[in-house]
Amino acid sequence: MKNLEEIFTLLPGLRRDDLERWLRDALIEAAHDNGGPAFSEIQFARVRLICTLRYDLDVEEETLPVVLDLLDQLHDTRERLHTLSQAVLAQDEEVRAAVLDLVTEARRRRGR
Repeated sequence: MKNLEEIFTLLPGLRRDDLERWLRDALIEAAHDNGGPAFSEIQFARVRLICTLRYDLDVEEETLPVVLDLLDQLHDTRERLHTLSQAVLAQDEEVRAAVLDLVTEARRRRGR
């Protein structure tokens, strides 16, 4: 967990009012440790991402929730695909081959 002092040390361009607004707007989440916000590694990475989007890529503040939601959906989809892949790999060769054939056929029908 990282406290506010660590966050601002590691991200010197981060403005306090921005961080407070992102917390208020639930773009990031923080636990409370010793009376102040504390950020998990995942939430710290999210703060870094938002800083990159806002400060480096000039993504508008109003657009951030949409961009973050899309990124969250993409991350969730990747996790689900990984889980499905692991489940398929755990099957015997015949089942894996059948699944691969079905995937290949579906992609062919979509023109890929």
